[in-house]
Amino acid sequence: MTIIASLLRNAQLPESPTERLDAELLLAAAIGKSRSYLHTWPERIVSSEDAQRYADYLQRRRGGEPVAYILGQQGFWKIDLEVAPHTLIPRPDTELLVETALELQPASPAKVLDLGTGTGAIALALASDRPAWQVTAVDRVEEAAALAERNRQRLGLGNAQVRVSHWFDSLAGERFDLIVSNPPYIAAADPHLVAGDVRFEPSSALVAGADGLDDLRVIAAQAPAHLLPGGWLLLEHGYDQAASVRALLAEQGFIEVASRTDLGGHERITLGRLPC
Repeated sequence: MTIIASLLRNAQLPESPTERLDAELLLAAAIGKSRSYLHTWPERIVSSEDAQRYADYLQRRRGGEPVAYILGQQGFWKIDLEVAPHTLIPRPDTELLVETALELQPASPAKVLDLGTGTGAIALALASDRPAWQVTAVDRVEEAAALAERNRQRLGLGNAQVRVSHWFDSLAGERFDLIVSNPPYIAAADPHLVAGDVRFEPSSALVAGADGLDDLRVIAAQAPAHLLPGGWLLLEHGYDQAASVRALLAEQGFIEVASRTDLGGHERITLGRLPC
């Protein structure tokens, strides 16, 4: 017989920076309980089937596979999302983009666009907090768009829609009050691409040319044609790219250009407003 406390004690995930948390999340999923259950009932016996499932999860994590992919889900903002290997895993840093968008736009009706939506994290977080908004989420990868649509349906967000589009390609003539995006922004030769959880994520959602700015350039150049007068563009980018992104927005005629810092003190997002 094996008990919960013993399984957690012997998890052995030394390569993970969040070893204890990973072990708890994987065990809770394996036995179909919450993490609080593990702490409340550490002496409870775990069935051989559940113990084997947990062992399989641990083996995958030791191989570097992200916990979110193993479990097929990830929390973001106030919602839980299905995730899969053809989409990025939503990260806490991206919640700054959501916070800023909510600050800029009141709760009154607005048209909002999320470019490169992946799981739908940004779009669905905004739609859940602003029922009066009409949120459009697009992704060029059909599997990603289908995943975002499943998340939308499960969350019951009728004020959001998901479409297939490579940036603005399928949005001719459409204009929005607010455009947000967390596009690829990693340079092709960045050594982080072969380390940690990123190894398992799709390179198409991470890499954007030699300097990591290719997709940010496209969005900055094309966004003015899809914004209403006075509309905002919000972009997530790398920790060292803020000055470059500010310059891109200024070149396209955006005003009130500024950057916001994340919890780590890095300039993580840059925003600009289209003149009225």
